[in-house]
Amino acid sequence: MIILYHQNNAVTQVWNDILQEDVPVRLASIADTLFEVAHAFPESLLFWCHESQRNYFNKDSDSIAAIFHHKKIMAFYNPVKENYFPDTIGYVDESLFANPNKNEKFATWFASAAIGGIASEVLLCLEKEIVHDKDFNYFLHSLAKLWMPHGLLCYSEPRLLLHSNTDYKTPKATAKTVFKFVRQHYKFRWLFLLRLNYVLHQKSGHSKAFFQSLFYSKRKTDGKALDTLVVQSSRKIINKATVDVVIPTIGREQYLHTFLSDLAVQTQLPQKVIIVEQNPAEGSQSNLDFLKNTSWPFAISHAFTHQAGACNARNIALTQIESEWVFFADDDIRIGEDFLETAFSQITKYGNEANTLSCLQLNEKTVFDTVFQWKTFGSGCSIVKAEMLKGLQFDLSFEFGFGEDADFGMQLRNKGYDVLYFPFPQILHLKAPIGGFRTKPELAWKHEKLQPKPSPTVMLYRLLHQSKTQLQGYKTVSFFKFYKHQPIRNPFRYYKNFKAKWAVSLFWANKIKNS
Repeated sequence: MIILYHQNNAVTQVWNDILQEDVPVRLASIADTLFEVAHAFPESLLFWCHESQRNYFNKDSDSIAAIFHHKKIMAFYNPVKENYFPDTIGYVDESLFANPNKNEKFATWFASAAIGGIASEVLLCLEKEIVHDKDFNYFLHSLAKLWMPHGLLCYSEPRLLLHSNTDYKTPKATAKTVFKFVRQHYKFRWLFLLRLNYVLHQKSGHSKAFFQSLFYSKRKTDGKALDTLVVQSSRKIINKATVDVVIPTIGREQYLHTFLSDLAVQTQLPQKVIIVEQNPAEGSQSNLDFLKNTSWPFAISHAFTHQAGACNARNIALTQIESEWVFFADDDIRIGEDFLETAFSQITKYGNEANTLSCLQLNEKTVFDTVFQWKTFGSGCSIVKAEMLKGLQFDLSFEFGFGEDADFGMQLRNKGYDVLYFPFPQILHLKAPIGGFRTKPELAWKHEKLQPKPSPTVMLYRLLHQSKTQLQGYKTVSFFKFYKHQPIRNPFRYYKNFKAKWAVSLFWANKIKNS
């Protein structure tokens, strides 16, 4: 591997760690030097390391191989609390990628110049696609932000250092840099929302920085430059390739039977199908006679409960997992006969433990055609290694609301497991009508004179997993979004009503959180 040491935004040494010798380079920016070295060593891993981290760099070959187990990985780590971008970036970016957990491997575009690495082949593919900024931190953040949606897997990775230290001082992006970055990497309207949030919450509009940013151009890419790189993980995460299928169901007997028929003809059969049937009607019994009356080529574990709710049903199923992998499925989906076989082929290729698969309705067009880091989790269309699920449950606080999928995904990520999106194989979602004996749940805030907006469970997710500025940014966006969906046309009356509904939502979200 080749290590580029730097300090004060300038290269201090380029070191060939295999040959234990210096690599001669011309004096240039750090980014330019990276590309120069990539040309000289096109099949190598390239690392950058701040001088303050030289003695902490974990060069253990097994650790490096575990982190960079395929070519499309960019990993870095900032050992101190402060990031290059201030928290105010949360005003325009609500995603989990802008609020990384530094204690575990975590998907993020919050790159760091302290230490990091990338394959030469990736840099050579992107050389003409990205700007070689002289500010190395800006260059790294721009690279990650632009290419994460197109298949470059970017991680904050604490294993790059032998142990935590505070010797590194993170350079701080100015307000001018923040506005510039937003202009170059987000839709144009976010500039105005950023300024508005600065005024509302920082009592400063940063007028000069705002107007200067208007003269920058948005950085664009067609996202095809990495398509030529072949991904083949060196990790062996599949041993037995056994899989249990988890299906919560309520009042959809025919749809369930059809899906079971799809599972029965798989080229790679599941070992067990765990069905949790719900019927809240007093004295009711199971309507799934075909589970016993039909011969299935896999074991069926059938649980019946009067307690409705998909979160509770999936938690019941999680206690019965026996296989190496778990396919979280809905009861109204269809899959091709090679679905599981193809899915495991993809999992082998990328070496990832948690994967959400494309789930589209009939005639719905495919939006994403590449594997990339997913911002949520699909509890009805995901395959996860069972070992990763130990200690996890679907939070019943989200039952009958929104956000349980995203929350479960965050639980996985906070244990150090990324969630990838696979565009293939695809799942067909039939979007079946609500089951015959489903009843509308009575939510705790049903009798509030003023109904909460947004839903308290949506608010709960944001309280649990987002930063303060991300919540403030969401509030500003919601103010404009909700306006066209309500009858109050007077903006001042609407603002008063909006604040009141927000307060009710916040009250109930905190009550759920603390209960």
